[in-house]
Amino acid sequence: MNAPLEFGLDTFGGVPSDPAGTAVPHAQVIRDVVAEGVLADRLGVDAFNVGEHHRRDFAVSAPSLIQAGLATATSQIRLGTAVTVLSSDDPIRVFEQTSTVHALSGGRAEVTLGRGSFTESFPLFGHDLADYERLFAEKLDLFAAIRDAGPEGRVRWEGSVRPPVDAVLYPPPQSPFTSWVAVGGSPESVVRAADYRFPLMLAIIGGDPLRFAPFVELYHRALRELHDGAAAPGSLPVGTHSPGFVWDDDETAARLVTPAALATRNTIGRERGWGVSTEAQIRAEIEQGAMYVGSPETVAQKIARTVRGLGIQRFVLKYDNGLTHEQNLRSIELYATQVIPRVRELLAD
Repeated sequence: MNAPLEFGLDTFGGVPSDPAGTAVPHAQVIRDVVAEGVLADRLGVDAFNVGEHHRRDFAVSAPSLIQAGLATATSQIRLGTAVTVLSSDDPIRVFEQTSTVHALSGGRAEVTLGRGSFTESFPLFGHDLADYERLFAEKLDLFAAIRDAGPEGRVRWEGSVRPPVDAVLYPPPQSPFTSWVAVGGSPESVVRAADYRFPLMLAIIGGDPLRFAPFVELYHRALRELHDGAAAPGSLPVGTHSPGFVWDDDETAARLVTPAALATRNTIGRERGWGVSTEAQIRAEIEQGAMYVGSPETVAQKIARTVRGLGIQRFVLKYDNGLTHEQNLRSIELYATQVIPRVRELLAD
């Protein structure tokens, strides 16, 4: 694929604390996310994606509504999700919502489909976690059928997780929109994305990003083998999503991010039975792992290494790390005005 490298931003709408240690109200966080997306659009970032969670520490549970708000307040940036938890959602509704955002934005909507790294949505919407795999597999199959509906737009599908479908969906998209599949490191999930011909978004949140090179190779090989050689390497884009934060210098960036990142990791760790993480582990991820934290030059060098090593077509920085809205705005500004141009320079060299 000779498509130009694209740069995006992801946010989960994490709830930070104010200087007095009080959690910022969820409503304010949602408004802040919209302001951050507007800034990213004004500065020329390619894509802005909003995650879905159903828990106290994240403000956004309905990313398509944030997309809709941004659709009428921006002019060029593509508006996506990070991710839409398809397993606990209705693929028909997801398609209709994305098509609506596509209309509002003049053809700038995207969606990233995944299982999500949290499970709160399953009991919330009446799903059994024992059906975790089957729910995603069948709903992705239905979404692919919707995407591939013929000129009449009629969808015909049968499965076990919902009643059969024989319907035309509205509104029809004004043009095809991009639907990614997010994968966290499962070879089976990589092959499934290739089988359905969905672009692949790799969630790389720990360790050396280049360890994901075998997954990129597997994806391209699966495209060729599952589609009779019709899909050449790079015929569909591959992207990566990783946490990061850009500040004026390396030490200040690390000092700002480390306490918030450590608190988040240990909160989740207590829920999942992990061991207690340490500041040294966070620092190691910053220096050698998948956290893109530091000055514009440091972050640009690290992104360029990832792009070269994996051969990706989109790099997405998950920029909210429990810091303030003002710090997020400054990080977005540095990413757009200094990091992205510098990465392009490094790759051109």
